Amino acid sequence: MKPQKIVDGVKRFNQVSIPVNILFNFIFIIIALTCVIPLLFVIIISLSSNESIREIGYSFTPNEWTFSAYSYLWEMRNYIGRAFLVSIGITVVGTMLGLYLNSTMAYVLSRRSFKLRRFFTLMIFIPMLFNGGLVSTYLINTQLLHLQNTYLALILPICVSSFYIIVMRTYLQTTIPDSVVESAKIDGASQHRIFFHIILPISLPGLATIGLFLAFAYWNDWFSTMLYIQSNYAKMYPLQYVLVDIEENIQNMIRNAQYMMPGQSLSDIPAESVRMAIVVIVVLPIAMAYPYFQKYFITGLTIGSVKG
Repeated sequence: MKPQKIVDGVKRFNQVSIPVNILFNFIFIIIALTCVIPLLFVIIISLSSNESIREIGYSFTPNEWTFSAYSYLWEMRNYIGRAFLVSIGITVVGTMLGLYLNSTMAYVLSRRSFKLRRFFTLMIFIPMLFNGGLVSTYLINTQLLHLQNTYLALILPICVSSFYIIVMRTYLQTTIPDSVVESAKIDGASQHRIFFHIILPISLPGLATIGLFLAFAYWNDWFSTMLYIQSNYAKMYPLQYVLVDIEENIQNMIRNAQYMMPGQSLSDIPAESVRMAIVVIVVLPIAMAYPYFQKYFITGLTIGSVKG
Protein backbone atom coordinates (compact mmCIF):
# COMPACT_ATOMS: atom_id res chain seq x y z
CA MET A 1 0.00 0.00 0.00
CA LYS A 2 2.90 2.31 0.68
CA PRO A 3 4.03 2.55 -3.00
CA GLN A 4 0.44 3.31 -3.99
CA LYS A 5 0.31 6.14 -1.45
CA ILE A 6 3.53 7.55 -2.89
CA VAL A 7 2.09 7.43 -6.42
CA ASP A 8 -1.13 9.12 -5.25
CA GLY A 9 0.88 11.79 -3.47
CA VAL A 10 2.93 12.50 -6.59
CA LYS A 11 -0.25 12.76 -8.67
CA ARG A 12 -1.80 15.21 -6.23
CA PHE A 13 1.41 17.25 -6.22
CA ASN A 14 1.44 17.44 -10.03
CA GLN A 15 -2.24 18.31 -10.35
CA VAL A 16 -3.20 21.87 -11.25
CA SER A 17 -6.50 23.32 -10.13
CA ILE A 18 -8.95 24.55 -12.76
CA PRO A 19 -8.56 28.28 -11.89
CA VAL A 20 -4.76 28.03 -12.06
CA ASN A 21 -5.02 26.10 -15.34
CA ILE A 22 -7.24 28.83 -16.80
CA LEU A 23 -4.78 31.48 -15.61
CA PHE A 24 -1.84 29.67 -17.25
CA ASN A 25 -3.77 29.28 -20.50
CA PHE A 26 -4.64 32.97 -20.48
CA ILE A 27 -0.99 33.95 -19.89
CA PHE A 28 0.24 31.74 -22.74
CA ILE A 29 -2.46 33.10 -25.06
CA ILE A 30 -1.27 36.65 -24.28
CA ILE A 31 2.34 35.66 -24.97
CA ALA A 32 1.35 34.01 -28.26
CA LEU A 33 -0.61 37.09 -29.33
CA THR A 34 2.35 39.37 -28.60
CA CYS A 35 4.34 37.27 -31.06
CA VAL A 36 1.69 36.97 -33.78
CA ILE A 37 0.05 40.43 -33.72
CA PRO A 38 3.19 42.44 -34.75
CA LEU A 39 3.71 40.20 -37.80
CA LEU A 40 0.02 40.45 -38.67
CA PHE A 41 0.20 44.24 -38.29
CA VAL A 42 3.20 44.41 -40.65
CA ILE A 43 1.31 42.36 -43.26
CA ILE A 44 -1.72 44.67 -42.97
CA ILE A 45 0.44 47.78 -43.42
CA SER A 46 2.10 46.22 -46.47
CA LEU A 47 -1.40 45.89 -47.97
CA SER A 48 -2.43 49.46 -47.12
CA SER A 49 -2.45 52.25 -49.68
CA ASN A 50 -0.31 55.36 -49.36
CA GLU A 51 -3.41 57.54 -49.07
CA SER A 52 -4.72 55.47 -46.17
CA ILE A 53 -1.38 55.66 -44.34
CA ARG A 54 -1.22 59.46 -44.85
CA GLU A 55 -4.79 59.93 -43.60
CA ILE A 56 -5.01 57.64 -40.57
CA GLY A 57 -1.45 56.34 -40.17
CA TYR A 58 -0.75 52.70 -39.40
CA SER A 59 -4.01 50.90 -38.67
CA PHE A 60 -5.43 47.40 -38.47
CA THR A 61 -8.35 48.64 -40.61
CA PRO A 62 -6.96 50.80 -43.46
CA ASN A 63 -9.30 52.83 -45.62
CA GLU A 64 -8.03 51.17 -48.78
CA TRP A 65 -6.43 47.79 -49.43
CA THR A 66 -3.94 47.40 -52.24
CA PHE A 67 -1.17 45.14 -53.50
CA SER A 68 0.78 48.09 -54.92
CA ALA A 69 3.79 47.44 -52.68
CA TYR A 70 4.08 43.85 -53.86
CA SER A 71 3.44 44.94 -57.45
CA TYR A 72 6.29 47.45 -57.11
CA LEU A 73 8.60 44.67 -55.90
CA TRP A 74 7.27 42.27 -58.56
CA GLU A 75 8.52 44.62 -61.25
CA MET A 76 12.02 43.84 -59.93
CA ARG A 77 11.35 40.09 -59.80
CA ASN A 78 14.44 39.17 -61.83
CA TYR A 79 16.72 41.16 -59.54
CA ILE A 80 14.98 40.01 -56.35
CA GLY A 81 14.53 36.43 -57.58
CA ARG A 82 18.24 35.98 -58.25
CA ALA A 83 19.06 37.48 -54.85
CA PHE A 84 16.56 35.09 -53.25
CA LEU A 85 18.34 32.09 -54.79
CA VAL A 86 21.71 33.49 -53.68
CA SER A 87 20.43 33.82 -50.11
CA ILE A 88 19.09 30.27 -50.12
CA GLY A 89 22.38 28.90 -51.44
CA ILE A 90 24.47 30.84 -48.92
CA THR A 91 22.17 29.84 -46.05
CA VAL A 92 22.17 26.13 -46.92
CA VAL A 93 25.91 25.84 -47.66
CA GLY A 94 26.91 28.03 -44.72
CA THR A 95 24.67 26.18 -42.27
CA MET A 96 25.94 22.75 -43.36
CA LEU A 97 29.58 23.86 -43.24
CA GLY A 98 29.06 25.60 -39.90
CA LEU A 99 27.44 22.51 -38.39
CA TYR A 100 30.38 20.37 -39.49
CA LEU A 101 33.10 22.73 -38.22
CA ASN A 102 31.42 23.64 -34.93
CA SER A 103 30.36 20.08 -34.07
CA THR A 104 33.75 18.52 -34.84
CA MET A 105 35.56 21.07 -32.68
CA ALA A 106 32.98 20.68 -29.92
CA TYR A 107 33.31 16.89 -30.01
CA VAL A 108 37.09 17.08 -29.61
CA LEU A 109 36.80 19.47 -26.66
CA SER A 110 34.15 17.29 -25.01
CA ARG A 111 36.52 14.29 -24.79
CA ARG A 112 38.31 14.17 -21.44
CA SER A 113 41.11 12.11 -22.99
CA PHE A 114 42.18 15.02 -25.25
CA LYS A 115 45.38 16.39 -23.68
CA LEU A 116 45.09 19.94 -25.09
CA ARG A 117 41.43 20.24 -24.14
CA ARG A 118 41.88 23.05 -21.59
CA PHE A 119 44.23 25.02 -23.81
CA PHE A 120 41.91 25.05 -26.84
CA THR A 121 38.88 25.68 -24.65
CA LEU A 122 40.62 28.81 -23.35
CA MET A 123 41.60 29.87 -26.88
CA ILE A 124 37.99 29.52 -28.00
CA PHE A 125 36.56 31.25 -24.92
CA ILE A 126 38.73 34.39 -25.23
CA PRO A 127 37.03 35.64 -28.48
CA MET A 128 33.70 35.54 -26.64
CA LEU A 129 35.07 38.38 -24.45
CA PHE A 130 37.46 40.19 -26.81
CA ASN A 131 37.82 40.32 -30.58
CA GLY A 132 40.18 41.91 -33.05
CA GLY A 133 37.67 44.50 -34.24
CA LEU A 134 36.17 45.28 -37.63
CA VAL A 135 39.28 46.80 -39.22
CA SER A 136 41.54 43.83 -38.54
CA THR A 137 38.82 41.39 -39.63
CA TYR A 138 38.34 43.26 -42.89
CA LEU A 139 42.09 43.41 -43.60
CA ILE A 140 42.57 39.71 -42.94
CA ASN A 141 39.62 38.68 -45.12
CA THR A 142 40.53 40.97 -48.01
CA GLN A 143 44.33 41.34 -47.95
CA LEU A 144 45.43 38.01 -46.48
CA LEU A 145 42.69 35.55 -47.46
CA HIS A 146 41.61 37.46 -50.62
CA LEU A 147 37.91 36.75 -50.04
CA GLN A 148 36.63 40.03 -51.49
CA ASN A 149 33.97 39.64 -54.21
CA THR A 150 33.60 35.89 -53.56
CA TYR A 151 30.82 33.86 -52.00
CA LEU A 152 33.28 32.67 -49.36
CA ALA A 153 33.30 36.21 -47.99
CA LEU A 154 29.58 35.77 -47.23
CA ILE A 155 30.00 32.29 -45.71
CA LEU A 156 33.26 31.97 -43.77
CA PRO A 157 33.06 35.02 -41.42
CA ILE A 158 29.83 33.71 -39.86
CA CYS A 159 30.59 30.01 -40.16
CA VAL A 160 32.30 29.38 -36.81
CA SER A 161 31.50 30.99 -33.49
CA SER A 162 32.92 30.46 -30.01
CA PHE A 163 29.37 30.55 -28.66
CA TYR A 164 28.22 27.73 -30.95
CA ILE A 165 31.24 25.58 -30.04
CA ILE A 166 30.74 26.08 -26.29
CA VAL A 167 27.03 25.31 -26.54
CA MET A 168 27.64 22.15 -28.56
CA ARG A 169 30.51 21.05 -26.33
CA THR A 170 28.35 21.45 -23.23
CA TYR A 171 25.55 19.48 -24.88
CA LEU A 172 27.89 16.61 -25.78
CA GLN A 173 29.39 16.52 -22.29
CA THR A 174 26.06 16.49 -20.46
CA THR A 175 24.01 14.33 -22.82
CA ILE A 176 26.25 11.65 -24.32
CA PRO A 177 27.84 9.31 -21.75
CA ASP A 178 31.44 8.22 -22.14
CA SER A 179 30.29 4.59 -22.23
CA VAL A 180 28.85 5.21 -25.72
CA VAL A 181 32.28 6.16 -27.07
CA GLU A 182 34.09 3.47 -25.10
CA SER A 183 31.81 0.72 -26.36
CA ALA A 184 32.43 1.85 -29.94
CA LYS A 185 36.20 1.84 -29.36
CA ILE A 186 36.02 -1.71 -28.04
CA ASP A 187 34.34 -2.71 -31.31
CA GLY A 188 37.28 -1.20 -33.21
CA ALA A 189 35.55 1.94 -34.54
CA SER A 190 37.77 4.88 -35.51
CA GLN A 191 37.17 8.40 -34.21
CA HIS A 192 35.64 9.48 -37.53
CA ARG A 193 33.28 6.51 -37.52
CA ILE A 194 32.33 7.15 -33.89
CA PHE A 195 31.61 10.80 -34.64
CA PHE A 196 29.60 10.37 -37.86
CA HIS A 197 27.78 7.11 -37.10
CA ILE A 198 27.23 7.33 -33.33
CA ILE A 199 27.65 10.87 -31.97
CA LEU A 200 25.86 12.84 -34.69
CA PRO A 201 22.70 10.67 -34.86
CA ILE A 202 22.12 11.06 -31.11
CA SER A 203 23.05 14.76 -31.12
CA LEU A 204 20.21 16.01 -33.31
CA PRO A 205 18.74 18.40 -30.69
CA GLY A 206 22.09 20.16 -30.27
CA LEU A 207 22.72 20.22 -34.02
CA ALA A 208 19.22 21.56 -34.66
CA THR A 209 19.77 24.38 -32.16
CA ILE A 210 23.09 25.42 -33.68
CA GLY A 211 21.70 24.94 -37.19
CA LEU A 212 18.79 27.26 -36.41
CA PHE A 213 21.15 29.94 -35.10
CA LEU A 214 23.35 29.61 -38.18
CA ALA A 215 20.40 29.70 -40.60
CA PHE A 216 19.04 32.87 -38.96
CA ALA A 217 22.49 34.50 -39.05
CA TYR A 218 23.06 33.74 -42.74
CA TRP A 219 19.53 34.61 -43.84
CA ASN A 220 19.52 37.99 -42.07
CA ASP A 221 23.08 39.00 -42.95
CA TRP A 222 23.55 41.96 -45.27
CA PHE A 223 26.50 43.65 -43.54
CA SER A 224 29.03 41.17 -44.99
CA THR A 225 27.83 42.05 -48.50
CA MET A 226 28.28 45.74 -47.82
CA LEU A 227 31.85 45.09 -46.67
CA TYR A 228 33.14 42.55 -49.16
CA ILE A 229 31.04 42.70 -52.36
CA GLN A 230 31.56 45.65 -54.72
CA SER A 231 28.79 47.17 -56.82
CA ASN A 232 30.10 45.68 -60.09
CA TYR A 233 29.43 42.21 -58.58
CA ALA A 234 25.73 42.90 -58.01
CA LYS A 235 24.79 39.39 -59.18
CA MET A 236 26.26 38.10 -55.92
CA TYR A 237 24.00 40.25 -53.72
CA PRO A 238 21.80 38.24 -51.31
CA LEU A 239 18.15 39.04 -50.78
CA GLN A 240 18.60 41.11 -47.62
CA TYR A 241 21.11 43.48 -49.21
CA VAL A 242 18.97 43.84 -52.33
CA LEU A 243 15.91 44.75 -50.27
CA VAL A 244 17.93 47.22 -48.18
CA ASP A 245 19.24 48.73 -51.42
CA ILE A 246 15.69 49.08 -52.80
CA GLU A 247 14.55 50.81 -49.61
CA GLU A 248 17.52 53.20 -49.71
CA ASN A 249 16.75 54.05 -53.35
CA ILE A 250 13.17 54.87 -52.42
CA GLN A 251 14.33 57.12 -49.58
CA ASN A 252 16.76 58.88 -51.94
CA MET A 253 13.94 59.52 -54.39
CA ILE A 254 11.84 61.01 -51.59
CA ARG A 255 14.68 63.26 -50.41
CA ASN A 256 15.34 64.45 -53.98
CA ALA A 257 11.70 64.84 -55.00
CA GLN A 258 12.31 68.40 -56.24
CA TYR A 259 14.56 67.04 -58.99
CA MET A 260 11.98 64.60 -60.37
CA MET A 261 10.96 64.92 -64.02
CA PRO A 262 7.58 66.48 -64.92
CA GLY A 263 4.82 63.90 -64.81
CA GLN A 264 6.54 61.86 -62.10
CA SER A 265 4.98 61.77 -58.65
CA LEU A 266 5.98 60.36 -55.30
CA SER A 267 2.40 59.14 -54.89
CA ASP A 268 3.24 56.46 -57.45
CA ILE A 269 5.82 55.00 -55.06
CA PRO A 270 4.28 53.12 -52.09
CA ALA A 271 7.20 53.95 -49.81
CA GLU A 272 5.75 52.95 -46.43
CA SER A 273 3.98 49.82 -47.63
CA VAL A 274 7.06 48.72 -49.60
CA ARG A 275 9.11 48.90 -46.40
CA MET A 276 6.67 46.54 -44.69
CA ALA A 277 6.43 44.28 -47.73
CA ILE A 278 10.22 43.93 -47.58
CA VAL A 279 9.91 42.79 -43.94
CA VAL A 280 7.29 40.21 -44.93
CA ILE A 281 9.45 38.84 -47.75
CA VAL A 282 12.45 38.51 -45.42
CA VAL A 283 10.62 37.02 -42.42
CA LEU A 284 8.19 34.51 -43.91
CA PRO A 285 10.66 32.08 -45.58
CA ILE A 286 12.81 31.60 -42.48
CA ALA A 287 9.73 31.47 -40.24
CA MET A 288 8.31 28.65 -42.36
CA ALA A 289 11.55 26.69 -41.90
CA TYR A 290 11.32 26.67 -38.09
CA PRO A 291 8.74 23.84 -37.74
CA TYR A 292 11.15 21.46 -39.48
CA PHE A 293 13.70 22.03 -36.69
CA GLN A 294 11.17 21.83 -33.88
CA LYS A 295 10.78 18.03 -33.90
CA TYR A 296 14.44 17.62 -32.96
CA PHE A 297 14.11 19.60 -29.73
CA ILE A 298 13.54 16.51 -27.62
CA THR A 299 15.55 14.65 -25.04
CA GLY A 300 16.26 11.07 -24.18
CA LEU A 301 17.87 10.13 -27.48
CA THR A 302 20.67 8.26 -25.67
CA ILE A 303 18.26 5.70 -24.21
CA GLY A 304 19.24 2.29 -25.45
CA SER A 305 22.44 3.50 -27.11
CA VAL A 306 24.69 1.93 -24.45
CA LYS A 307 25.35 -1.76 -24.64
CA GLY A 308 23.98 -3.84 -21.84
